[in-house]
Amino acid sequence: MTESPNYTPPDVWKWDTESGGRFASINRPTAGETHEKELPIGKHPLQLYSLATPNGVKVTVLLEEMLALGIKDAEYDAWLVKIHEGEQFGHGFVGINPNSKIPALCDYSTDTPTRVFESGAILLYLAEKFDVFMPSDPAHRAECLSWLFWQMGSAPYLGGGFGHFYSYAPEKWEYPINRFAMETKRQLDVLDRHLADNEYMCGAEYTIADMAIWAWYGQLVLGRLYSAGEFLEVKAYKNVLRWAEQIDARPAVKRGRMVNRTFGDPEMQLHERHDADDFDTRTQDKIGTED
Repeated sequence: MTESPNYTPPDVWKWDTESGGRFASINRPTAGETHEKELPIGKHPLQLYSLATPNGVKVTVLLEEMLALGIKDAEYDAWLVKIHEGEQFGHGFVGINPNSKIPALCDYSTDTPTRVFESGAILLYLAEKFDVFMPSDPAHRAECLSWLFWQMGSAPYLGGGFGHFYSYAPEKWEYPINRFAMETKRQLDVLDRHLADNEYMCGAEYTIADMAIWAWYGQLVLGRLYSAGEFLEVKAYKNVLRWAEQIDARPAVKRGRMVNRTFGDPEMQLHERHDADDFDTRTQDKIGTED
């Protein structure tokens, strides 16, 4: 790691487009649309616009889990949003999510189409709409919501903090990597202590809190985020690892990981999902065979 030179903040901050690292071409200090592009609409009431980042995976895992329960009204179309190309700044996407982040959902089953943005809000909306994966007991519901919002508040330190400076920043700087590695390990310790006495985040019941936390921290200890498993010694968090492997073995979780995925093994990539049989016919390995 190399130390950054001493930096004195200017009196007024100015945007430097050259200092943004891997995402410099799309990051900017203003919101709003940059171009006209309407969103496609498929045949199902639930329309998802996403990418298989951890935040996107949360939602597709929940949708696939609901379908596995036989909830036919949870059928959905999942459209790929290429965030590295700035598609999240198109007119249509900004209309659903003014914050221009994936995932975003539009529910056409309501009298007026309902937009939902922010992954945690989407999980809560769907769990309440279909009355699944959310405890009914008030105390257990409070526990579920507490862990759900723990994830929403904690993961930016893992992703935008540790992940950015460890994997994506243009240079390796010791201070931010150490600072965010320490916080990431503290969060893993929080989870490990809790899961020592609980099968899932809310005891014996598998909920949206598990789905949200697993998408980030479960995949981290399974070696899927930032190639940082050895650096963070993630295997030492044995209770988190047990929980992560248990969730990872669920068929619906595997399907959820595949949706809107554009990287890794071609057989695990389903760029768009419009029907259940797409998993058998439209993954990238099968499309490549057809070509």
